[in-house]
Amino acid sequence: MNREFTFTIKSICLDENYHPSDNTRITTNFANLARGDSRQENLRNALKMIDNSFNSLAHWDNPKGDRYSVELEIVSVDMDIESRGQAFPSIEILKTNIVDHQTNERIEGIVGNNFSSYVRDYDFSVLLLDHNKNKPGFSIPNNFGELHGKLFKYFVNSNEYKQHFSKPPVICLSVSDNKTYHRTENQHPVLGFEYQPNDSSLTEQYFKKMGLQVRYFMPPNSVAPLAFYFVGDLLNDYTNLELISTISTMGTFQRIYRPEIYNANAVAGKCYQPNLKNSDHSLTQIVYDREERGQLAIEQGKFAQEHFIKPYQSILENWSAQYALIIPK
Repeated sequence: MNREFTFTIKSICLDENYHPSDNTRITTNFANLARGDSRQENLRNALKMIDNSFNSLAHWDNPKGDRYSVELEIVSVDMDIESRGQAFPSIEILKTNIVDHQTNERIEGIVGNNFSSYVRDYDFSVLLLDHNKNKPGFSIPNNFGELHGKLFKYFVNSNEYKQHFSKPPVICLSVSDNKTYHRTENQHPVLGFEYQPNDSSLTEQYFKKMGLQVRYFMPPNSVAPLAFYFVGDLLNDYTNLELISTISTMGTFQRIYRPEIYNANAVAGKCYQPNLKNSDHSLTQIVYDREERGQLAIEQGKFAQEHFIKPYQSILENWSAQYALIIPK
């Protein structure tokens, strides 16, 4: 059964007037900012933080620190399983674009950055929790993340992706608070010092099934490493400005959502273990409810179970079994 799924790619601007769509996961970084009475102020402050961070890193030929600004697009990917016009919101990512106010040039940035997926919510907040419920030890279900990984690779290899984007995605996440990271001597002018973890994490294994490898770097002006998930050669496949667009965007989100790590008052040393209970940190002007965010992840996972996993279970299982035969060339 050489079934082909179809993707519809849509994008909207993420600016201070952004309102999340009905299909957007409300725990997604940018959607979480756009909630409540302070939504416009939250967005305005976050976007200003991104621009300031970008200009700080792209400091050459930029004496006043105002040469560049970053424009963000929210890219939504709907997937139609049966080609009947009934699409499921499968993936949502961010695309950066760079405006050079000195040359009046608009430069394409990187697609990926933030990564949002209802199916990932299902895997981590429903399937994994149910599998370990009332068990003395933690374990991972068989084929955990296999379907999600194949769907993501199928999308990145699809004609729709290639028509919209010129390079593979780069996704930037926070480091894990249950691992220790050791600084190496490898230093990149934009990404900064590379760190290596003492062990592999479940997130690393999950993203590996999506075809992504990971490297950890602490950029200049940062206080902790970031995790960069990518295809190919992170250091040579992307320009400095492209990399800076991702660092400034996702570093800002992490300062807001993980201030104990990314807005800490002490810089990570040669041996670093992140601590979400670190009290020696500063808060941004943007506050969110972390407990609510965790609860909503379970709700979103159940949404994927009800509207995607269960209705299309047999189709997805058959497709997954024959995946090697049907991935686009």
